[in-house]
Amino acid sequence: MNRLQGAATALITPFKADLSIDFDALERIVNHQIDNGTEYLVVLGTTGESATLSAEEKLEIMQAVVRYNQKRVPLVIGMGGNNTQALVNQLKTTDFTGYDYVLSVSPYYNKPNQRGIIAHYQAVADASPLPVILYNVPGRTGSNMTASTQIELAKHPNIVATKEASGNMEQIMHLLQHKPADFHVISGDDSLTFPMMALGASGVISVINHAYPKKFSGMVRDCLNGDYANARMAHYEILEGSIRIFEDGSPGGIKVMLNEMGLCETFVRPPLYPVNTELEQILRSLVK
Repeated sequence: MNRLQGAATALITPFKADLSIDFDALERIVNHQIDNGTEYLVVLGTTGESATLSAEEKLEIMQAVVRYNQKRVPLVIGMGGNNTQALVNQLKTTDFTGYDYVLSVSPYYNKPNQRGIIAHYQAVADASPLPVILYNVPGRTGSNMTASTQIELAKHPNIVATKEASGNMEQIMHLLQHKPADFHVISGDDSLTFPMMALGASGVISVINHAYPKKFSGMVRDCLNGDYANARMAHYEILEGSIRIFEDGSPGGIKVMLNEMGLCETFVRPPLYPVNTELEQILRSLVK
């Protein structure tokens, strides 16, 4: 299996009551993921609450996950920004030992045009010592990276994949139809993973996979093997959880499910806030 095929988990950062990092819980989660079939792990993405971590904390988490992983699965590090030159400098000075890919989100808040997005990613790819995965998530960045832009960027030898979380199936189909054969389209929406894979996606970078690693990773493997009947059944079994975890903020929802599993506490850092009581009860009931 190609290293970017299958189900990856966008790891949370677990916190203690004082909102310091709970490294024991992080180790439990890493082991639980790998032991239950997750193909690779993504560290310090949005789900990891990277926006509220200090540079020192990010380095500690990067190094800790490498130790916990023990080279069992590939590792992806989230590293993006809306200041192109600062990001280029960061890529040139970071020690990426133990990591295999960089996941870099499209510039947020500034709302660059498509030419600006292309120039940004070309600079990132030129500077990165690791292959780059694009990340299109308009709901967070405030701008969409079109299929044509992603296809143009796929021509860069150091840009190998895209995490597509636009939710726009017409755009996704255009991308899948016209992308280079060796360029991977990865689902960034848990609930759309099955239909995207039926159309040719390589897998998913997932949040719900924290709670259902065997079931969700198995569904993705079934899709890769062409067993869409089994995959469809698993898709519908997981679908409610895939949607509910985002209802009142992420990663608050998935942390409730992980807490029900005995893996971590539910604390999130401000400005995030715990999910409401009604949703918490529902999420706990969805743990199987």
